[in-house]
Amino acid sequence: MAFPSAPYDDDDANGSGGLVARETAGDNAPALSISEISALLKRTVEDRFGFVRVRGELSGVKRAASGHLYVSLKDENARLDGVMWRGNVQRLNFRPEDGVEVIATGKLTTYPGRSNYQIVIDRMEIAGEGALLALLAKLKARLEGEGLFDPARKKALPFLPRVIGVVTSPTGAVIRDILHRLSDRFPTRVIVWPVLVQGQGAGAQVANAVRGFSALQPGGSIPRPDLVIVARGGGSIEDLWCFNEEDVVRAVADCSIPIISAVGHETDTTLCDFAADLRAPTPTAAAELAVPVQAELAAFVADLNARQRRALARQLAQAKERLEARSQRLPQPQALLQGQAQRVDDLGERLRRALLHRTEIAGSLLARHAGALRPALLTARVDRERERLTARRLRPEVLLQRIEHARGKVDSLDRLRRSLNPEAPLERGYVLVTDRDDNLVKDKATAAQRTALTLKFADGTLDVTAGETAAPPRPAPKPRPPARSAGQQELF
Repeated sequence: MAFPSAPYDDDDANGSGGLVARETAGDNAPALSISEISALLKRTVEDRFGFVRVRGELSGVKRAASGHLYVSLKDENARLDGVMWRGNVQRLNFRPEDGVEVIATGKLTTYPGRSNYQIVIDRMEIAGEGALLALLAKLKARLEGEGLFDPARKKALPFLPRVIGVVTSPTGAVIRDILHRLSDRFPTRVIVWPVLVQGQGAGAQVANAVRGFSALQPGGSIPRPDLVIVARGGGSIEDLWCFNEEDVVRAVADCSIPIISAVGHETDTTLCDFAADLRAPTPTAAAELAVPVQAELAAFVADLNARQRRALARQLAQAKERLEARSQRLPQPQALLQGQAQRVDDLGERLRRALLHRTEIAGSLLARHAGALRPALLTARVDRERERLTARRLRPEVLLQRIEHARGKVDSLDRLRRSLNPEAPLERGYVLVTDRDDNLVKDKATAAQRTALTLKFADGTLDVTAGETAAPPRPAPKPRPPARSAGQQELF
C-alpha cells in the first residue's frame, strides 16, 4: 500500500489527501452508509425499470419449499437472476424447466445482501411457438421414457358401455355434438364432469375430473362409467396446452377406466392423446368410436336370426330327406310280424290239443282208481294200523329194566372217580405238598428251592415258611353228598 510522501495539511482547502476524513462547511457530498447507498440504488433501479419485459432462456430453475420460484434468464452474453413469488407461480400455465426460452414480465430491483440486481417476475410466457414446441418435445421424451405411452398399457374399450363419462366444458359445442351423435347411434347414459378446457387452472380441473371418474366405486350413488371421453374443440397450441400438462397426462395414463382422447381437430395432437387408450380425431368421432350403431346392431341380430332359422330349416329338410330315404328301405311292419303271428297260431292249436289229451288221460286214471277207493277197504286199513300201534305201546317193566341198567353204569363211574381222586390218600395219612403258586412239589430238591410251602392234610392245610413258625392248620371243608333229583327219589 502506498502512503502520501508529503505531510497532511489541515488547512488544505480541498480537504483531500489527509489521513483523517473531515467534513467541511458547505460540503454537499456527505459520506453514505452501505445500506443507504443500496437503498438509493434499489429505488433508482425500481423507478427507472418499474416495468420491463425480458426474453431469455431459463437456467437453474429451483422451486423453494415456500413455493417461490428462483430462476436465471440468460442469452449468449449476459445473465439475469429472477424470482417469482408463490402467488404468481400458481398462475403459470406451464411448468418451467431449464432450457425453455421465455418472456418474463416484471420489474428490476436490487438485492443488497449480495450486491446484485434481479427481476421480480409477475408473469412468464413461453417465447413463441418454437419454444413451446421445444418444451413439448422435451416433456414428451421424458414421459415416454417413463413408459406412459407404452402400447402395452392400453386398455380395450367396452363394446357397448352402459355409462359414458365426458370431461369437457358444459357450455361448448363439443358436449352437444357428443350427445347428438350418441343419440343417433345408440342412446346411452352420459355423465358430464364440467371443467375449463383452456386458460388458468384448466389442466388441474381436467386431471381432477379424470381421477374423480377413476375413483368412483361400482354400485355407488353415482354410477361408475364404463368409458371416459376427454374432449375439446379445435384451437391453437396455446389453447390446447392444458392437455399437454404433465399432471393431465399422468392422470389419463393412471386411470383405471378406458379413455378416449378427443382434443382438437384431426391435425391437432397433444400428449393426452398418447397417454389415452384410444385417440379420436374429433369429439364427434369419439362418440362414434364409443358406441356402435343401434340400427346396424338390430339389423345384424335380425340377419343372424334369419340365418339361424334358415340353417334350422335346412337341417330339418335334410333330416326329413334322410328319414324318408331310410324308411323306404325298411320292411313293412306286417311282413315283420307274419312269421311270429303264424307261430302264435300254431302254438295255440298245439296247446289246445295238449290240454284235451291231458284231460283224457286224467279221466282214464280216475276211472281206473275209483274202484279201489271203497269204504270197506279204508276201514280194514285203519284197523290194521291200530293193532300195530297197540303192539308198540310202552310197558313199565321195560322202562324199569332200562333204569336199573343206567344206575349200574353210574355207580361204576362213581367208584372210578373216588379211586382216581388225588386227595383220597390223605385219609390214609399222606400229605400233599404245594408251593405258593399251587404247583405240586414232588421231590426234596424242589422243596429246598421254595421259601414257602403248603402242606395239605386230610383235615386241613398247614403253611410252612423257612425260619418261621407255621400258621395253624385250616380245617378242610366237609364233602357234600351228591344231590338227588326229585325223579330219582320217586323211583328209588
